[in-house]
Amino acid sequence: MPADYLSKIFGTSPVKPLQEHMARATESVGQLVQYIDAVTVDDWETADALQQTIGTLENAADDQKHALRMNLPHSMFMPVARNDLLELLTTQDRIANKAKDIAGLMTGRRMQVPPSMAEGMKIFVRRCHDATVQADRTVNELDELFETGFRGAEVSLVKSMIEELNQIESDTDTLQVALRAELFKLERELPPVDVMFLYKIIEWVGDLADLAQRVGSRLQLLLAR
Repeated sequence: MPADYLSKIFGTSPVKPLQEHMARATESVGQLVQYIDAVTVDDWETADALQQTIGTLENAADDQKHALRMNLPHSMFMPVARNDLLELLTTQDRIANKAKDIAGLMTGRRMQVPPSMAEGMKIFVRRCHDATVQADRTVNELDELFETGFRGAEVSLVKSMIEELNQIESDTDTLQVALRAELFKLERELPPVDVMFLYKIIEWVGDLADLAQRVGSRLQLLLAR
């Protein structure tokens, strides 16, 4: 049967665009890791350039999101519900948005990370990046899941990858608690407004891992259905 005829029936596969979108979101968090490295040593020239890069990546992810929403097939032959894929896309997009928000707030306020928190902050951001990388790897298995009809050994592989993602997210929770405890000890030494925004940045960085875990949870729902 001709490929163009099949494409008219089944529509264009949404898998590749979803994977490309998730890769863009993950890249934005990778840039955020470098951004935090620069901020902790007050290298604002580098940080400003990285903040612009993160913004460009987020804008590109937005363009991908809108294009995918417009072109996502309505076909009854898709192995998963269209709405489930849209929910997955939205969750992925929030990762890029959050990375942009973090860099934007820190740049706008020229925020400084207290020296005693700098190493912990870098470790924390890197582990959150690990979560997005693991979520990206899991999304990259979607094409195999589509091909196997969400059955067989591929399902077991994806489930194990999601379990690893959950463990990484748990690690970020532990790191976040430790970082907050360190900030609490410094509260009386810092301007209250700075303390407030530092707590906010710690929360938002933790959100990156939470959102990555939600990507895994969305995939888990696809497996269950």
